[in-house]
Amino acid sequence: MKIKDGFYMTEIGSDYVIIAGTPEAKKLFGGMLRLNGTGAFLWKKLIDGATEEKLAAALAAEYGVSGEVSAKDTADFLGTIRSAGFVEE
Repeated sequence: MKIKDGFYMTEIGSDYVIIAGTPEAKKLFGGMLRLNGTGAFLWKKLIDGATEEKLAAALAAEYGVSGEVSAKDTADFLGTIRSAGFVEE
């Protein structure tokens, strides 16, 4: 899966936000979504495409958490961005 064209992450101070940067993307999502550092890490991995399993493994390696914790956190994150329409499967 990967991020749909037209959605971008930007850093504002110490926060990360997702915005729609094209008219087509704005039709799908007209607001912005705030991400923490973990969400920003996963978003960057999704830009070029990654499976849920690879995302969870990268999260576990980067933050030193268990596979169980990284799998749950990854699933929660993907649920949020899927419901907002940000990803292509």
